[in-house]
Amino acid sequence: MEFVGLLLIVAFVAYFAMRLGRNQQNLERQQASELESQLAGVKRVAEEDVTTFGEELQRLDADVAGRPLDDATREDYTRALDSYEHAKESLTAVQRTEEIRFVTEILEEGRYQIACVKARVAGEPLPAKRPPCFFDPAHGPSSGNVDWAPPGGSVRSVPACLADAERVLAGAEPHLRTVAVGAQRVPYWQAGGEYAPYAQGYYSNWRGSTLIRDIAIGSLIFHGIGALPHVAAGLGHGLEEVGESLGDGLEGLGEGIGDLLGGLFD
Repeated sequence: MEFVGLLLIVAFVAYFAMRLGRNQQNLERQQASELESQLAGVKRVAEEDVTTFGEELQRLDADVAGRPLDDATREDYTRALDSYEHAKESLTAVQRTEEIRFVTEILEEGRYQIACVKARVAGEPLPAKRPPCFFDPAHGPSSGNVDWAPPGGSVRSVPACLADAERVLAGAEPHLRTVAVGAQRVPYWQAGGEYAPYAQGYYSNWRGSTLIRDIAIGSLIFHGIGALPHVAAGLGHGLEEVGESLGDGLEGLGEGIGDLLGGLFD
């Protein structure tokens, strides 16, 4: 009888371990699927930015066609073209969301080269090396900072292109870079922690700069704080499932052992 009891205990333990392992595998598959979906979304946004950059180069080519270019202008133009090719190559190589920053870092530098070409062709001074427009980094280097408050937020000083700065000063809405989140589109800085590397690439050369230190949303840009709620929610959900499985398993094991011991001593 005791031997049978031990076999039953072993069977309960094995069943509990198998159930816990199955739940852990399901959780890992769910997390892997979520990460894959996040990567696809971020890559799609970065691909849109690369395409937009390529279109800017096409317009630049039309603008300078037939104009004599000096060596400095040709060098800037070549760097801009190289940035486009490097951005495409970098995007193809991306395997994780954090690698997106390499793509946007290349685009940030390439857009400055485009601005330099335009200035040289127009006979104007070279643009100051400044952070990209906060509202949409694709607008290129900012022309200055403007005081702006997000809906329900406090006023902060953000770098802006000339057009967006004028819109804000006139009381109008700036042109925002939005991304798809579910069925709606939101500003990129509200899209979740997976977009932190996307923003980091654009502003990686400006970490700690006084030009952007007042951006409270900089927590997302430089530290990925926007990821914390998502990570915590996912971790909490996973732990809740494991905890429920553990509780159910222990409850079942306890009942089984109790019945077994009751049978042994009856």
